[in-house]
Amino acid sequence: MDRSLTPAVEQAMRDAARLAVMPRFGTAGAALVADKALRPGESEPVTAADRECEAILSDRLAGLIPGAAIVGEEAVHQQPELLAGLGSGTCWIIDPLDGTANFAAGTGPFGLLVALAEQGVPIGGWILDPLTGRFCAALTGEGASIDGEAFRTAASGRERPLVAVTRLFSDQSRRARLLSSLAENAEVVDSPRCAADQYPRIATGGHDVTLFTRTLPWDHAAGVVFLNEAGGRAARPDGTPYRCDDEREGLIAATTDEAWDWSARRLAQAGETLTVDVRIA
Repeated sequence: MDRSLTPAVEQAMRDAARLAVMPRFGTAGAALVADKALRPGESEPVTAADRECEAILSDRLAGLIPGAAIVGEEAVHQQPELLAGLGSGTCWIIDPLDGTANFAAGTGPFGLLVALAEQGVPIGGWILDPLTGRFCAALTGEGASIDGEAFRTAASGRERPLVAVTRLFSDQSRRARLLSSLAENAEVVDSPRCAADQYPRIATGGHDVTLFTRTLPWDHAAGVVFLNEAGGRAARPDGTPYRCDDEREGLIAATTDEAWDWSARRLAQAGETLTVDVRIA
C-alpha cells in the first residue's frame, strides 16, 4: 500500500470539510433538504453539506487512483447500481457527513469517513472530526495513527467494561434479553449514531465494546481498518472478517481480543445475531 495516499486523502478531507461542511454548521445552511428512504419505516436525513462534500471528495479521490470505482453514500441513494463497485477491483467508499442529524441540529458528533477497498476487502481507512480537527488513519499492514502519531488501542480501565449497544431493535423483549446478558458483567450505554465518532471512541478507551447492527460500508469500512490496525478487533459476531460487499448485518468492535471474545460469548448466550428487524421510531 502506498503510504503517500494518507496525506493526500487527509488534505482532500480537510478541504471538503472546510469548503462544504463547516461554513454551514450552526447556520440555516445545515437545514435538511431531504430524507432518503432505507427500509420500511426507516429513513435518514440529507443536507446540502452531505451532497457538496461528497462531490468534492469524489473529484479529489478520483485523481489519486485512476480507474478506481467510487461509491459515495449520497450517489448510491440516487444510483443503487453503483454498489456493484464494492466487490470489483479497487474502490473508494465515502460517507461525506456521518452524523448528519447531529450536524443539522447544530450539535456533534459528526465526521467524514473515507475507505479504500480491494475486491470487497477494506484496506485503508481515514476519519476526520471537523469540530476538533482530529484525523485518524490506517492502512492494512501499516498500523494506525491519530494526527500523524502512531497509535495503539487503550481499554477504558473500568472494573466493569463499558459496552455501547445500538438501539435498532423494535422487539423490546429481544433488546431486554441482550441487555440482561451484558449487564451481568458490564456497564451498558446506548451507541451514538455516528460511526465517525464511535470507532475512535472505542480505540481510545471511551468504550470497551460497541455492538453494531446495520453495517453499511460507508459507515464502517474506514473504522474497521482503523480499529484493527490500532490493535483492537472489529469482526462479524461469528468471527469472520468484515467485507464491504457481503450485505450482512451485525458487527462487534472492541479495544482488545479479550473484550471481543467476551462480547461474542454474551451474544451467543442471549441467542442474539445483531441483525436488524425494524428501527425504533
